Amino acid sequence: MTTVMRCCYWAVYALCLPLHLMHAVGLWDMYKRVFPFCVHRISVTYNKKMHDKKKELFRSLPEFRGSDRPLTILEIGCGTGTNFEFYPPGSRVICTDPNPHFQKYLQENMGANEHLTYDRFVVASGEDMGSIEDGSVDVVVCTLVLCSVTSVQQTLRETHRMLRPGGAFFFMEHVVADPSTWTYFFQNVFQPLLCYLFDGCNVNRSTWKLLEAAEFSELKLRHIEAPLIFVIKPHIIGYAVK
Repeated sequence: MTTVMRCCYWAVYALCLPLHLMHAVGLWDMYKRVFPFCVHRISVTYNKKMHDKKKELFRSLPEFRGSDRPLTILEIGCGTGTNFEFYPPGSRVICTDPNPHFQKYLQENMGANEHLTYDRFVVASGEDMGSIEDGSVDVVVCTLVLCSVTSVQQTLRETHRMLRPGGAFFFMEHVVADPSTWTYFFQNVFQPLLCYLFDGCNVNRSTWKLLEAAEFSELKLRHIEAPLIFVIKPHIIGYAVK
């Protein structure tokens, strides 16, 4: 299957030539203005289908709140803010995203979730969160983001740096399927196209291996099959403690 998969991959890659050219001359950057609208529409459907899984995951958030202060949550790649409804009342939220054009939709979700206090919006990538102090947050949240960062390892190092001792990193990410499945085949074949359509998304990452290798003292991770289109069905969900 490997030879066939490679041939199909290069066929798709060739069909993406116009997109490669647009990216090379900078025209594809215009898509970053449209992408937040696309994410806004897709996120509504994703939240409906993954509501119970998200509710179950974020149920543990209050465990990491300090005794004399509100829970401080920093979200990497907050997008349109679709996780806000799951955060405990009174939490202080720091929003970060490399795409400044998300702010319009972010403001809408802030208004719809007045049970939270919003600190600020930082335009930054997960690999470079230098404006956030060391050990300054209780929880870092990352959902459907590690697929599109340039370096998962560097993002995890920055996450570890920002967390206070005993703080936690909560994640929900789609990952690569088992190599023996057709899902794995199509994930790799359509990767060139999906990378463009979803702003750098990589559907064929073994993200759990990088989490296992990161410098966290405890890792609670499980694999699930999400009720979504087959190429993003395989998910990992859980949290890691500093």
